[in-house]
Amino acid sequence: MKSVIYTAVAAVALAAVAAPAAANAQSFTGPFVGVQGGWEENDVRNPGTALGVTPLAQTSDTGTLGVFMGYDHEVYPRIVVGAQAEVNFPISSRFGNGLAAISPKRSVDLSLRAGYLVTPKTLAYVRGGYSNTLVGANIGNLHSSDDRDGWLLGGGVERKLTDKVSARLEYRYTDFSEGNGKFDRHQIMAGVAYRF
Repeated sequence: MKSVIYTAVAAVALAAVAAPAAANAQSFTGPFVGVQGGWEENDVRNPGTALGVTPLAQTSDTGTLGVFMGYDHEVYPRIVVGAQAEVNFPISSRFGNGLAAISPKRSVDLSLRAGYLVTPKTLAYVRGGYSNTLVGANIGNLHSSDDRDGWLLGGGVERKLTDKVSARLEYRYTDFSEGNGKFDRHQIMAGVAYRF
């Protein structure tokens, strides 16, 4: 898992260094960093964990906060593609039924996006990629903590506020399900990015 994260971060950094300075004249070309936050809903039904099947069927809502970095490139007039790495943390994540509980902790997302410039300053896009979340599980007095791999898919809109600052709003669906168990996540995230 760590090697995948390091490789993705290195690729984003290399692309940023290799980009010609002239490319920054385009509104959505170049490296960026940012912060984001929003709403998160976890929906589980008997998810498999290191303890085995966790007898829990419940939905839980919480807030989430995170940071991201990435690189975009306008490959054709009005067509933008990019890559992004991020880490997000739920604000209050533990939920359960008295017998069993689940505690999503941090999540790491590596994704690609493709978008269309509706106006020179407004990008509508779709996003897809890999997600990994650290999850604690309790059944009675037993506790485990393990990583779950999944995939994410979503879309949103990003708007340039100044030459260097943009704001975005997006929806994401992430599936961490394994075997017959269910572990889905829905998010609505708002973010602000600084573009170099």
